[in-house]
Amino acid sequence: MTLDDLMYRPNLLDGQRILVTGGGSGLGRVMAEAFGLLGATVYICGRRMSVLEETAAELKAANGSNIIPVACDIRRHEDISKMVETIWADGGALTGLVNNAAGNFISRTEDLSPNGFDAISSIVFRGSFLVTLECGKRWIAEGRKASVISILVSWIWNGGPFTVPSAMSKAGLNAMTQSLAVEWGGKGIRFNAIAPGLFPTEGMMARLDPKGGTFDPVGRNPMKRAGHMPELANLAAYMMSPGAEYLNGQTIGIDGGEFQATGSNFSHLTSWTDQDWTTAASLMQKKN
Repeated sequence: MTLDDLMYRPNLLDGQRILVTGGGSGLGRVMAEAFGLLGATVYICGRRMSVLEETAAELKAANGSNIIPVACDIRRHEDISKMVETIWADGGALTGLVNNAAGNFISRTEDLSPNGFDAISSIVFRGSFLVTLECGKRWIAEGRKASVISILVSWIWNGGPFTVPSAMSKAGLNAMTQSLAVEWGGKGIRFNAIAPGLFPTEGMMARLDPKGGTFDPVGRNPMKRAGHMPELANLAAYMMSPGAEYLNGQTIGIDGGEFQATGSNFSHLTSWTDQDWTTAASLMQKKN
């Protein structure tokens, strides 16, 4: 990605300090790159420090962005507290947070174990809330303005068959977005969310399309294509920018109209046989 891919002046986010959870890969990396290109200091966190360091080094080499890796398992409150304390001590308060860290996989709900459910909900639902709370308490105590973006899915509006832990967790974050937009809006802390459609990443395809052919943008999407990463980055940059200070409590879909056309979830997998699910499980295990 270069500045030519973005819609904004190069210094749009100068002086901002933004944390992107799950920022070492996938959509998190894309947003971190965009924020950095626009002048922000960007912290990226995740469980694997080697991945974070590699991402930070690559983005700095590519465009000089100030990307700072911080290892954190957001399933652990003590890790979150340590991370936030480290960031504040490194240069002051954050001005923005992107709740992007997530996990997902397709499964018949009757096949889920408690651990399988927890693997998703402990990151997406509990972890994102605890990161938000840890930052929010500091912002409120210091009287600071901030912007929080949560990355959701369109299934929050119609349910997620075969992705129930994700649908439940993302719907919870949508409720958090709307609730805290009211509760903390008067304190200058804005809450918004993005519900992306198909923006293919390697990890997402391995867990949600292990057999191949599940996603067919030409057949399912009114625009006959998947999303382009700069399109998502431009939306996130706008929502984080000073010019969007009246935007609060909104979840914005970016999927080319696929939700309106098809519901944009995995209901079509009701046609799968037992053998299809056995094959998919085996493929996911190999790819992971």
